[in-house]
Amino acid sequence: MSRDTLSDVLRSVRLRSAVFYVVSGDRNWAAEAPASGAIAAAVLPGAERVIEYHVVTAGECWVAIVGEAPLKLGQGDVVLLPQGDPHVVSSAPGLRAAPDVGAYFAMPRDERPFRLHYAGGAGTALRCADAPAASGTSLVCGFIGCDARPFNPLLATLPRLMVLPARRAGPWSAQLAQLAAEETIARRAGSEALLERLSEMMFIDAIRKHAESMPDEATGWLAGLRDRFVGPALALLHGAPGAAWTMDELGSRVGLSRSALHKRFTDLIGQPPMQYLAQWRMQVASRLLLETHSSVASIALDVGYDSEAAFVRAFKRVVGLPPATWRRDHGKPGPARVADS
Repeated sequence: MSRDTLSDVLRSVRLRSAVFYVVSGDRNWAAEAPASGAIAAAVLPGAERVIEYHVVTAGECWVAIVGEAPLKLGQGDVVLLPQGDPHVVSSAPGLRAAPDVGAYFAMPRDERPFRLHYAGGAGTALRCADAPAASGTSLVCGFIGCDARPFNPLLATLPRLMVLPARRAGPWSAQLAQLAAEETIARRAGSEALLERLSEMMFIDAIRKHAESMPDEATGWLAGLRDRFVGPALALLHGAPGAAWTMDELGSRVGLSRSALHKRFTDLIGQPPMQYLAQWRMQVASRLLLETHSSVASIALDVGYDSEAAFVRAFKRVVGLPPATWRRDHGKPGPARVADS
């Protein structure tokens, strides 16, 4: 696998925020979460995508995307919902509960309890900062925020329900999750920065282990990374996004004809190499706009455009906003007035 390319994307689509809490359950219980988009503003304000993360720290339970078959989880198992689907975690398959969106998420974030205890019937919850420890099941549940725009090739390739059995997740996944929950609850100085680092470690480790377990016939961006031709092609495009790449040059560098590489890349990644490059250039440009004071003209050259006007048109087509507007709305101002259309 081209791990450098994976790191490149993970750095670019920053994991910017996270919050974790403890869920416990006794007897007949169920907790149902709505689509993450419905609660993103309350859970992680400003996050473009919210990924839900669960690790079973004691006992066992069932998890299911609403309307789909449930899966049984045991101690140490890790579950992610990268696409933000509504889902149910319960003591038995088939249980449902009212989605947990009402007064709880309406509360100010700094007053919201981070220990939730469910007992005495499906959907019955006692929300209390000092909730009793469950004799049955305990989980650490989290929300991890990340960038989705302009181009996040990783998110689209992840399954709706990503399960890592304990044997693959390893014991430290549960330990890190428990630490993250304790840090969220404590709200000490530096907690926000620590949670960002912990969530990065947990998310990246989950992605790597998921990728390593994919079947040989899998398709998608992660599958492309490990392909002996597409992986090197992706590494070249990521290593020099501003270069004047052609299919002939790219094919020559990876040892495949232009037509064969075009087909292989498109079959695995879902789009042709030059289209992928155009979108990745906009992702690189967006980061430069937010993290540097370089002018729009300078950034245009960095990502392979000879003309600032051509770059502005391309950026607006992919992102929906001109570069100067993106910078103004999302990050730091530029060094001088630049074209906004």
